Amino acid sequence: MASLQRIWVIFRARNKEFFRDRAAFGWNFAFPFLIILGFGIIFSGETFQRYKIGVFPQSADRVVFEETHLPSHLQTDPALDFIAIASVEEGLIKIGQHKIDLLIDGASADRRYWVNDASPKGRIVEQLYQAALIPRDNHGASRIAIDGTRARYIDWFFPGIMAMNMMFSALWGVGYVVVRYRKNGALKRLKATPLTAFEYLSAQMLSRIFLLMFTFSVVWFGSDLIFDFRMQGSLLLFLFTFFLGGLSLCSMGLFLAARGISEEFTSGALNFISWPMMFLSEVWFSLEGAPQWVQQLSWLFPLTHLLKAARKVMNEGGTLIDIQLECGLMIFTTMLFLLLSARIFSWVE
Repeated sequence: MASLQRIWVIFRARNKEFFRDRAAFGWNFAFPFLIILGFGIIFSGETFQRYKIGVFPQSADRVVFEETHLPSHLQTDPALDFIAIASVEEGLIKIGQHKIDLLIDGASADRRYWVNDASPKGRIVEQLYQAALIPRDNHGASRIAIDGTRARYIDWFFPGIMAMNMMFSALWGVGYVVVRYRKNGALKRLKATPLTAFEYLSAQMLSRIFLLMFTFSVVWFGSDLIFDFRMQGSLLLFLFTFFLGGLSLCSMGLFLAARGISEEFTSGALNFISWPMMFLSEVWFSLEGAPQWVQQLSWLFPLTHLLKAARKVMNEGGTLIDIQLECGLMIFTTMLFLLLSARIFSWVE
C-alpha cells in the first residue's frame, strides 16, 4: 500500500530542487507569456491566406451543391476550402469560434449565408461570394450576421499556447528528470529505501502538476490583464481541465522514462511524441476541413482532449456535462500510464 508520507517527502524534495533552479523557474513563466504577447500583437489585425467556407446541409465529407449557389470557377479556387456541415446549428458554432469564415445554406433558394462580423477573414470571403453572384442576377444573396463577440482569435489561440507549454513542461520536466536521476545514481540509492516505484512516480507527477498549475495561474491572470480574455464558462472548470490534462501529460512522460537507459534516447522519444501532438491537437490551427483520418488520429493524444475541453468551456460556455467525455479520457490515460510506469519502472540503468 502506498505511503502518503513517503510521497510527501519526495514531493517536497522535487519542488525545492525546481525552485532553486532560478533559470528554469523563470523560463517557465517567460516562455508562454512572450508567445502569447507576440501572437496577440501579430494577429490583432492580420488575416490569413486561406479561407474556409462551410456549406450545409451536407452528410458526407465532400461538399456538393448546385452552381446556382456558387460558380464552378470559385468552387475550384485553391484559396478556398469548402467544408461539409451537417446542420445550421453546427455551422453557427463553428463560425462563432472562427473555425470557418463563412457559412452558406446550400439548399435555400435565396442563397442565405452567415458571417461573423468580428472576423476580418469573414468579411473578405463575403465580398468574394457576393462578387461571384452579382453577374448572375440582380439581388445576390441574403446576408445574416451573427454576434461577433463570441470568440476572438486570441481567445481561441490562448488555450493552445498554454497547453503546448504544459505539454513540454510535463514531458520533459518528469521524463527527462527521471532518466537523469537514473543515470547519476540517485534512483539506485532510493531503491535501498522503503520507497516503491508507484510512490516515487506519484510524487514526481504531483510535484510537476503543482508547479504547472502555479505557473499556469500566474500566466493566465497576467495575460488576462493585457488581453481581457472572454471566458464564456466557469474559470474554475477551465482550470480543472488543465489540471486533468497536466496529470495525463505527466503520466505519459513518466511512462516514456520508466525504462529509459540514456538521455539521448529519452530526448528522441519525447520529441517523437510531442511534435505530432503539437501539430495534430489543434494548438496552432483548427483541423476543420482536414481528412477524417487525421481528425480521428488526433483523438489518440491527451493534448487533444485537453484542448477540446478547455475551448468548450472558454469559448462555448460548456459545463462539466459537456466535457465529460474529454475529462473521462484524461483520467483514464493518467491512471493507465501511471500504473504501466510503476509496473515496468527500473531503478538502475
